[in-house]
Amino acid sequence: MAHIKYKNIDIHYTVKGVGSAVILLHGFLENVSMWNEIVPLLAKNNKVICIDLLGHGGTENLGYIHTMEEQSEMVKHILDHLKLRKYIFIGHSMGAYISLAFAKKYPEKIKGLCLMNSTAQPDDLEKQLNRDRAIAAVKKYKDTFVKLAIPNLFSEANKSILINEIKQITKEALKTSKQGIIAAMEGMKIRKDHTLIFKTSSFPILMIISKQDPALDYQSLINQTKNTPVLTQEFPDGHMSHVENKEESKLVLQNFIRICK
Repeated sequence: MAHIKYKNIDIHYTVKGVGSAVILLHGFLENVSMWNEIVPLLAKNNKVICIDLLGHGGTENLGYIHTMEEQSEMVKHILDHLKLRKYIFIGHSMGAYISLAFAKKYPEKIKGLCLMNSTAQPDDLEKQLNRDRAIAAVKKYKDTFVKLAIPNLFSEANKSILINEIKQITKEALKTSKQGIIAAMEGMKIRKDHTLIFKTSSFPILMIISKQDPALDYQSLINQTKNTPVLTQEFPDGHMSHVENKEESKLVLQNFIRICK
């Protein structure tokens, strides 16, 4: 794992392979390890960059609110350091929020954008209130919050089928600091509406949508793509497509990257 300084904090990232630049951004409570089974496949024909986002994995905290815009500027700092001119973004959940913020500011840099189990819409009032409640819970019982949050990202059936996978993901999530968790939630709570990108982008966009995603409303995701050129791929399970629909996700990502080149 490589590291670089950004505003006096350490940012950790990995680079593997050669070819078109593919940027993988993990979600909330995740880190670069979520891509462990996907990177070797994509790196056969691409230069794959995985980044630990602010307050996650080996990357330090920058403040008490990590906005999606600040996260995207940190990502841009790494990509400039690597002298990359154009790239394909694949973001899971929060990673897609950050990818959208990046695409909003630097559309000329984007060759393609994949949103895995994510949305271009901002939090509504109810979701914002739920985040406030979650922040209060994290302040008192951080580990308990994480242990409850991770299984609840999976479909009901997969909670009992993927026990070992859930244990490993929870183990990684528990490494996230209290400040990192809260700063991410504060940032997601105030993120902007980027649905206009779906109608105006000059690059391909793919949404991976799961029918039993506990974190996102299925119909809302479908509605976002109506009357837009956005491609969609539906899976039957929960929020963690890279685990619940692992082999199918690999194929979908490979195909999307080919479209973007």
